[in-house]
Amino acid sequence: MKAMNIKNIIYPMVLLALLISSCSDDFVDVQSQNESSENYFNSEQDYQDALIGAYDLLQSTYLNVLLGEIASENTLAGGGNANDVLGIQQVDDMIHTPTNDQLRDIWGWMFAGVNRANFILEFQDKIDFPNKINVIAQARFLRAYYYFELVKWFGDVPLAVDKRILFGEQFDIDRTSKNLVYAQIEEDLIFAMNNLPVSQIDTGRATKGAAQALLGKAYLFQNKFPEAANVLEDLIETGPYDLVVDYDTIFENDNENNIESVFEVQYTDLEGAGFGCLQCSEGNVAVGFNGVRNYDGPLFDSGFSFNVPTQDMYNAFQSDDLRRDVAILNIDEWAANTGATFSTGNEHTGFFNRKYLPRQGDSGIGDANLTNPNNYRAIRFADVLLMAAEAFNRGNISDDQARTYLNRVRRRAFGNLLNDVSASGPALTTAIYNERKLELVGEGHQFFDLVRTNRAASQIPGFTPNKNEVFPIPSTEIALTGNRWTQNQGY
Repeated sequence: MKAMNIKNIIYPMVLLALLISSCSDDFVDVQSQNESSENYFNSEQDYQDALIGAYDLLQSTYLNVLLGEIASENTLAGGGNANDVLGIQQVDDMIHTPTNDQLRDIWGWMFAGVNRANFILEFQDKIDFPNKINVIAQARFLRAYYYFELVKWFGDVPLAVDKRILFGEQFDIDRTSKNLVYAQIEEDLIFAMNNLPVSQIDTGRATKGAAQALLGKAYLFQNKFPEAANVLEDLIETGPYDLVVDYDTIFENDNENNIESVFEVQYTDLEGAGFGCLQCSEGNVAVGFNGVRNYDGPLFDSGFSFNVPTQDMYNAFQSDDLRRDVAILNIDEWAANTGATFSTGNEHTGFFNRKYLPRQGDSGIGDANLTNPNNYRAIRFADVLLMAAEAFNRGNISDDQARTYLNRVRRRAFGNLLNDVSASGPALTTAIYNERKLELVGEGHQFFDLVRTNRAASQIPGFTPNKNEVFPIPSTEIALTGNRWTQNQGY
């Protein structure tokens, strides 16, 4: 079989079930006459088509990344004015409510992903075919991925295993304790880890390493440090991943799916989109949102000036840290050196998320701001190293091993051994936290890192303890259940 990139596969929408409307108002799947097992899942191609449909919802996680970064202290909402995409502005200020449109999108899109994965697993025993275990393992990885996002954002959520949540069932289904949801995530990822290959024929599909990395992260979010250390150390030591030598190249389009990419969300510029249906785009919408407003100059394209790094974030880097000018564009300095011009938007700081800025020549069909093909590096090997360092340190397992993994990241950052960390205990913990902030800025991880380590209240302006650790369940979803659910505390 000829190898291909999954981002270039034309997504087959052959069933109404697979066409769970990404613009729908709820988390349930609407049955149709075409959904019965008699009419589908009669060939391997049916399973493969359904699997592509399950992958497709990963592209909507651009919003999870964008909003997850803005919720942290790293960046401000930005945009054109203080009312530009009001839901984003509210999350930035920690005044979001259950009627927030963007939070409702995250809920609906992630549950659409769960339902598409469960659609495959609901009929997993219907027929046999070669390599079926690979398909089932990918479906379980994707279900775990979507549920992990849901638990991060909303805490307790409805748990469906090997069946879709169909319309009408919402009146009887309850939210499930996040501990039980995590247990299912772990079970799915252990199955995936044990049944996925180290590499796939189609670039972009889930692999053994992707399952190991996500499992390690799920353990870390639950403070299961020995379990996280074991699975992450195995991934690090057995490969096939490594750090890209030149940090400057990691986020460029011509270096996607590189040796550092454990899992990437695949995007393409093959289809356009409009603001009435952003998730209809096959492109990375967040890239256009990050762009410099009315930019005219070399290398970059313009955008909407959201997600602007703060001065404090820029200053957090040492001046000789090679990552700073790759992660953050100092637009005034850039304009002075290149003659570029631009206009300022809301909360202009002078800095932009350079990792995911639109590059000239990248976009194709449709609105360039909505169809950027730059993949999201969802799990990088540097992230794996830092998660492992944290597990070994916070689990009181081995500070020596923790320093080894931490300094491996820092040596690339500075291009030398002169900035190695020698601390132990709590000081080493602080150094690891700081390294995650610097290494992963702009990638949507910081808010959740602060929450899971109980540092959010002291670092995020406006953060209310015992409330803002999770986001509100959309009010429309509670109404859909006949108001049987209680809202998250404080909302």
